[in-house]
Amino acid sequence: MLIDNKEFTSKGLHYTIRSAVLKDADSLSHLRLQIDGETEKLDREPGEAFIDREGFEQLIIIDSENERNIFLVVEIGDKLVAFSRCEGNPLKRFSHKVEFGVGVLKEFWGYGIGKNLLKESIKWADENNLSKMTLQVLETNDKAVKLYESLGFEVEGVLKRDKILSDGNYYNTIVMGRFMNKK
Repeated sequence: MLIDNKEFTSKGLHYTIRSAVLKDADSLSHLRLQIDGETEKLDREPGEAFIDREGFEQLIIIDSENERNIFLVVEIGDKLVAFSRCEGNPLKRFSHKVEFGVGVLKEFWGYGIGKNLLKESIKWADENNLSKMTLQVLETNDKAVKLYESLGFEVEGVLKRDKILSDGNYYNTIVMGRFMNKK
């Protein structure tokens, strides 16, 4: 699905959250690769599960046409600095929920970009009668866990020894969910 552009200003930084469009595909490929190399809080090592321009074009088309998917980007001037996706499942038994994922260039942490991407995604999910949003977060990412909790997410479970980071140690992944229409 598509949303209207939203303007934000934080700490003197002005940015726009909007739906991804086909012309973003090449920039998204480079952006995702850079973000993967800036933190171990995400799932991939740099270059793993690489998505090229054509791959992002396909995702953008699918997400623009699917009512249970949304692909958002953050633009500063003419540069993309962040993105998020909510992806639904085509199976009927899972049609009530979407999974949220986000990536923000490290240079732009602390400006509320991730929070605003999540807020826009929650608003979209609520408006489209999706009753559950899920996400996964590394156990050591306390700041993200607090943010998610502040926006109504709760811990649903822990995947133990789920990831191995560069220090050779295992880390847990926290599974969180937000229920829009509790029944």
